Amino acid sequence: QVQLVESGGGLVQPGGSLRLSCAASGSIFNINAMGWYRQAPEKERELVAQITSGENTKYADSVKGRFTISRDNAKNLMYLQMNSLKPEDTAAYYCNVRKRVVGGIRDYWGQGTQVTVSS
Repeated sequence: QVQLVESGGGLVQPGGSLRLSCAASGSIFNINAMGWYRQAPEKERELVAQITSGENTKYADSVKGRFTISRDNAKNLMYLQMNSLKPEDTAAYYCNVRKRVVGGIRDYWGQGTQVTVSS
């Protein structure tokens, strides 16, 4: 099992910045990738940013150049630095781990942290 706990969400004005953190614990080995997803009301959950075990990163087109994903393997932490925030970034943000298990891949999720961008 993998436990994930997000923090760092909140209310910020348009153009502002926030940094989300995700603390991982438990069976944190054989990790394929870690990432951040978000879900706005009445919308599907979408990938925001992902970092693989080889440190390759990918981003949703809507956040490229504004968001940066990073990880601190020594502390089992993952971050999402969000700059130039827009109202359309408002959503619940979820930490995700994709882990290799017997028979395939399993996804683990945190409980989510709310980000609200509003003046």
